Amino acid sequence: SGKQLLSPSEDDVTNNSNGEDQQHSADLSDADLIVTLGGDGTIMYASHVFSGPVPPILPVAGGSMGFLTPFAREEMLEAILIALGLKEVTADENDGDDDKDSHDNKNGLTISQRANNNMHIEASSFSGYSDREPLAFGNNNKICISMRMRFDCRIFGIDGSLRARYTVLNEVVIDRGSSPYLASLECFCDDVHLTTVQADGIIFATPTGSTAYSMAAGGSVVHPAVPAIMVTPICPHVLSFRSMVFPDHVVLRCYVPSDARSTACVHFDGKHRTELSRGDSVQIEMSPHPVPTINRVDHSADWLSSLKSNFNFNTRVRQKKISTTSVSD
Repeated sequence: SGKQLLSPSEDDVTNNSNGEDQQHSADLSDADLIVTLGGDGTIMYASHVFSGPVPPILPVAGGSMGFLTPFAREEMLEAILIALGLKEVTADENDGDDDKDSHDNKNGLTISQRANNNMHIEASSFSGYSDREPLAFGNNNKICISMRMRFDCRIFGIDGSLRARYTVLNEVVIDRGSSPYLASLECFCDDVHLTTVQADGIIFATPTGSTAYSMAAGGSVVHPAVPAIMVTPICPHVLSFRSMVFPDHVVLRCYVPSDARSTACVHFDGKHRTELSRGDSVQIEMSPHPVPTINRVDHSADWLSSLKSNFNFNTRVRQKKISTTSVSD
């Protein structure tokens, strides 16, 4: 949009009387693109800032692991220009002698007139471009975007009043907190009793969050394009409680029964820790506003690449071919 955008600090994000998130620092409604420089937590923070519709996010790696950040820091400028439609690659057959509006750039990177009118780019910004291969971006000359599902979560009191409301990108975790007793929860799916949880806790994960806490607790790894809700118990005190996958249109609800030995705690993307007293409940459903993240190639290539590079997915020494000599002997 051309103007400086300031993200609100966490202290500036509060809940109103209806439990809805409010941002007080800046109006971000006209943002064209979000660039995150950091790890996956930075993307989750950007998701929290936009509780409604979210502009496309260009995730640049700047943290330790970066499962959701396919772009390297040195590729950031070029990726931003391509994402905004401001970068043109000069054809090889152009000699460039009559092109005086390209800042006399000799490395094939041309700034369009639209960029010239809205951006001031230092000549030094392009140092080193001639030493690198052009950024491999998109698939078949198209930029691919993953629409990452989010949760719309509400906390209700025993009297049915709405206490808080949060938008979640990764997971909702209900656990026993600091209590020495097992968490006791009653879970429902579309108002049909699902199960009684007696465990350290339970995880409700999006496909994006399936490679986080849910995976560590034994849950399935789910492709980000699959519209599903993962339910994974944390150390259940029973052999028959396994991870489950539900369609995205269901409404899940957990409440602390009146005969529970202790209260429970709920966390939303690892934040907003809230104690659940007996009778309190948490409702979880799909948010109508997903998070669009820009892929380096496409959602399958980026996802599988992250699984292999970050988790060494299914890495094993390959079996050798059986030699014919050994068989004959």
